[in-house]
Amino acid sequence: MTFGEKLGELALVPSTGGVFMVLLDGDEIFSRKKQGRFPESKELKQLIRDRVEPDMSLGHSDA
Repeated sequence: MTFGEKLGELALVPSTGGVFMVLLDGDEIFSRKKQGRFPESKELKQLIRDRVEPDMSLGHSDA
């Protein structure tokens, strides 16, 4: 697991209308509507890492 015990919960909330948003502590860190695309998993890991533990290396995901 990339973030071990740094994250307390991960939840997928069904919606309609093509909504895809990633929230961290109530703050939006990615929106499909705003970006016009779905995120790459590498991108999501980097966005979460930058908020949760900025000095953490993600190995190949940082390349």
